[in-house]
Amino acid sequence: MQEAPTFILATEFYPPDESTTATYLGAIAQAIASDMKVVVLSGTAGSAGQRTAGETALDVVEIANWKPPKHALGRRLVASSALAIRMFWAVYRRARAGDVVMSVTSPFTLPYTITLAARLRRAKTALLIYDLYPEALVAAGVARRTSPVARALRFANAWLFRSLSAIFVIGRDVPPLLLRYRGVSANNIHFVPNWTLLPIGFREPDQANRFREAHSSQFVVGLCGNLGFTHAPRAVFEAARLLRNEKNIRFVLSGWGIGWAELKALQASEQLENVTLREPVPEDQLAEFLSGADAWVIPYRHNVAGVSIPSRLYNFLAVGRAVIVGTEANSEAGLAVMEEDIGWVVPPEDPVALAQTILQAAADRSATIDRGRLAAASAMKYSAQASLLRYREILRRLLDDVK
Repeated sequence: MQEAPTFILATEFYPPDESTTATYLGAIAQAIASDMKVVVLSGTAGSAGQRTAGETALDVVEIANWKPPKHALGRRLVASSALAIRMFWAVYRRARAGDVVMSVTSPFTLPYTITLAARLRRAKTALLIYDLYPEALVAAGVARRTSPVARALRFANAWLFRSLSAIFVIGRDVPPLLLRYRGVSANNIHFVPNWTLLPIGFREPDQANRFREAHSSQFVVGLCGNLGFTHAPRAVFEAARLLRNEKNIRFVLSGWGIGWAELKALQASEQLENVTLREPVPEDQLAEFLSGADAWVIPYRHNVAGVSIPSRLYNFLAVGRAVIVGTEANSEAGLAVMEEDIGWVVPPEDPVALAQTILQAAADRSATIDRGRLAAASAMKYSAQASLLRYREILRRLLDDVK
């Protein structure tokens, strides 16, 4: 009797890692375990063991992984390459014809070795794209579009994308970039958005909110989250500088990453009276913190359509707050904001346009609140239930193609 197929997920990040990537992948593995046996190959310390999802066993196998500091780029490349090699052998030993093997683009070295191992074992292959390379490196200014690194990655991608049975993307701005590669079929690309990690529901503006008590009468503009290479937090600070004489507008800036260090340096130098810097709040206080602002800003750099993950957008929607996105109109964040009328889209890295939009939002506060109500309603489209059902449907379809 032929053994039932197995879903193998190979990833560096998995619970108990506290990153959003690990949270999403943990939920995906649990959902797929409702339909088939699941084996997770995890690069996260402390993840090994057997988890139970309903009546189906979900096995987590820990793969040795060295994690240098984020600023040590050379050592991180060595570590991610070593992990990719270990994952290759882990998949090669376990995968069988008819199984489905899925990898994630974090770190960028994993998909190539994992897909190769799966193909050698005649298993179906899937990829979940969170970061698209070399486009992410180009947008971040780390590599030129015509550099040897970018060319090498495109050459490797040409083989990778043609080899995959299914490609999951979390933004509608990604498929046009994938379809530039010869031989990639649009039928193999599936848009499945990430989902909000907070309870969905409009929160009435509350002047007694502890995160805005000191400026309860002002219009509060917020910025928070990971401020990485694809973000432009300086544009928000420059907008605050332009609006420094508008006493009814307050900027509350929070976050982490290289952009957060930049903001702290800017404020230490400028000492803008309309800017408050706040360290990230604990997870159990996040919903209250997010509902303490009247509108939230997501500032991207130029040319990040299809490159940057709009995950923080969904939490803003969940608490019912309008959003101002600095990005190209064809990016996933821009499309979501415009089609639902839940905020404004301004050109990226344009503090003048951003400042003008903030003035508009503050001038008609009731209209901004109404946009927040629409945001909370639209958040229902980005529920875990809807996205996880979509993953299950697509993977079941892959299995049906094998039979």
